[in-house]
Amino acid sequence: MSRIFLWLAILLTTGFIVKGQDNVVQALKREINRTIKKDNDTTGWNWKRGGLFSFNLAQGSLSNWASGGDNFSLTANGYMNYFILYKYKRHFWDNSIDVNLGYIQSTSLGSRKNDDRLDYLSKYGYKMDSLGKWYVSTLINFRSQFFDGYTFNNNQPTFTSSLLSPAYIILSAGFDYKPDQYLSIFISPLTSRWIVLANKSLSDKGGYGVPAGAGNFNQIGAFITLNYSNTIAKNVTYKGKMDLFSNYQSRPQNVDLFMTNLFSFKINKFFSATYSLDLIYDDDVRLFGPSKNSPGLQTKSLIGIGFLKPLNTKRS
Repeated sequence: MSRIFLWLAILLTTGFIVKGQDNVVQALKREINRTIKKDNDTTGWNWKRGGLFSFNLAQGSLSNWASGGDNFSLTANGYMNYFILYKYKRHFWDNSIDVNLGYIQSTSLGSRKNDDRLDYLSKYGYKMDSLGKWYVSTLINFRSQFFDGYTFNNNQPTFTSSLLSPAYIILSAGFDYKPDQYLSIFISPLTSRWIVLANKSLSDKGGYGVPAGAGNFNQIGAFITLNYSNTIAKNVTYKGKMDLFSNYQSRPQNVDLFMTNLFSFKINKFFSATYSLDLIYDDDVRLFGPSKNSPGLQTKSLIGIGFLKPLNTKRS
């Protein structure tokens, strides 16, 4: 499975780069026959900020329902993205934060969360070419959650995660390719990744690739992240991110995958349907259960109809 993800990433990345190289060649041909301008390198301060907020709520109830089911269920999910971009001459600074929170209440299962993620990304780049497509860049990424997490076997909760347990911190240097305003491909041959287990009870047990009692663990490897956001059809927008990490120190052929996908289907000015799909493959995470002692693909999908509010984009 890990090799499939690796080859998929290589094919996608190669396709994007080949397409981008063709665009670069065509653009260079156009530049030969026009007067060279330095507008991109002489503009002043340029800040841009904006984002998206959505909230979905679903409720169900049954009474004397012959086929069975929960007498009552309530599900609430919220998503918020906010970004701040800064461009000045050849400098580019990109900051974004994604917050996902979800909660479910039902008569049979009680209350529990069904979504919880905090993801912050800060990336600085210096433009290398006159076309503004290649940047030498550094990247910092922090990913964790807000609340305690549990797995449920026979409806019995087992404490498995918490704030900063685990937390993933990535510090990376490499090259950022931006063929257009929708796509960014960051490639780093040298990346440092820390896995943190701040909770003492979880740290004492170990897991997530962290040795028991250590509290944190560092890995050195290669890192690729692809970010894409665009309106793919009328009233349909897509925002996706895919991270790939290969640990040089242990089983580098087993590539870790973290992928998020969010589709928004606009109904009217304030309401939309949303569908999210998250995929995770971490070679250091052994799935829970009596017979599961190997890594596997983790999937999570959520669908709902609710309130959608674009956060105003501002420039300064």
